[in-house]
Amino acid sequence: CLKMTLGQFLFFKLVTILSRSHADRNVYPSAGVLFVHVLEREYFKGEFPPYPKAGDPSNDPITFNTNLKGYPDRPGWLRYIQRTPHSDGVLYGSPTAEHIGKPTVIEITAYNRRTFETARHNLVINIKAAEEFPLPYQAEFYIKNMNVEEMLASEVLGDFLGAVKNVWQPERLNAINITSALDRGGRVPLPINNLKEGVYVMVGADVPFSSCLREVESPHNQLRCSQEMEPVISCDKKFRAQFHIDWCKISLVDINKVVPVYVTRPEPGTGILPEFGEYKPPSESLKSRDYFSDFLVTLAVPSAVALVLFFILGYTMCCRREGVEKRNMQTPDIQLVHHSSIQKSTKELRSMSKNREISWPLSTLPVFNPVSGEVVPPIHPDNYETTSMPLMQTQANLQNQITIPQQRPSELIQERVSGDYF
Repeated sequence: CLKMTLGQFLFFKLVTILSRSHADRNVYPSAGVLFVHVLEREYFKGEFPPYPKAGDPSNDPITFNTNLKGYPDRPGWLRYIQRTPHSDGVLYGSPTAEHIGKPTVIEITAYNRRTFETARHNLVINIKAAEEFPLPYQAEFYIKNMNVEEMLASEVLGDFLGAVKNVWQPERLNAINITSALDRGGRVPLPINNLKEGVYVMVGADVPFSSCLREVESPHNQLRCSQEMEPVISCDKKFRAQFHIDWCKISLVDINKVVPVYVTRPEPGTGILPEFGEYKPPSESLKSRDYFSDFLVTLAVPSAVALVLFFILGYTMCCRREGVEKRNMQTPDIQLVHHSSIQKSTKELRSMSKNREISWPLSTLPVFNPVSGEVVPPIHPDNYETTSMPLMQTQANLQNQITIPQQRPSELIQERVSGDYF
């Protein structure tokens, strides 16, 4: 049995209590700027009991669950991703201006999949106003060779913003939002050739778009995009070393030229239904219902209609037949005479064909065996029918055998000489 001392029990209870009682962590992102917060596994490992074997590295699978405090899900602008239980989780998104000055408390629950222990932390997001919000010029790039968690890494995102700044040359440049291609209706790539999901990265700047970015809007490149060909962009080589950009999917937006659309939204209510009084269930004494009329409509009426149709069809087929006598009465006599004469002639010809004798076919002549020299005569029964006699018959003894006369050699020579003479 498992034994535990009082000190070990108090220590275990103390660890469990400490894992649940902790200070809130505060972050201060800006509205309209990409917010990224990494949930590090190493930070939560101290909240769980130590590894059973001393000296062994702790690599427990840990997963995270994030939600707005008091609600089952996160705010609409905040997203979360974690590929495997052995990788860190990432919270990312772009806060909006309507959340400025309102602290957002996110509950982070870590699950240890080995010990089934949990640890909970609170992340307080205090959104502040940006210096210039929103940036007037926004460009969205589609990067084909990146996943969203790879793009969210600070060094990778910094390299991309550095390449964009080198091409755009703005004074202020911020990453506004990052979206996985799967969230835009993309398909999950096949696990071959190191294919990636793809990611959309939106950046904003305070100066108009450079001529290089405007090249994608030229008619020549638009034609190549319509033919599913890569457009010719002069600054693509500055991204190609690390980022493969699909220039046909780039989006350039100048918000100064965008016509705002105002949508009137109804005022939200309190979420409590109005008072309708006490609920009154239906009485237990329900009136009985007569189903006889329903029976007549659904069963008796179709049966009666089917019976009437059956009698009409039977009378038409059985009682309205003309018959042979009526047919003969309506047929002219000359046609009846012709028909009867044809029948008599046919019967007479069939009886005559049974009694006639015909010459036997060659296949019924005697069979000569070239090895033994024996002649096997065919068999023909006397009571045969010539009309049904097969062309090939069995060879056996036959009484009525017809032989073919053979000519002598002297007679054959005489006929040839007389033929040459004449």
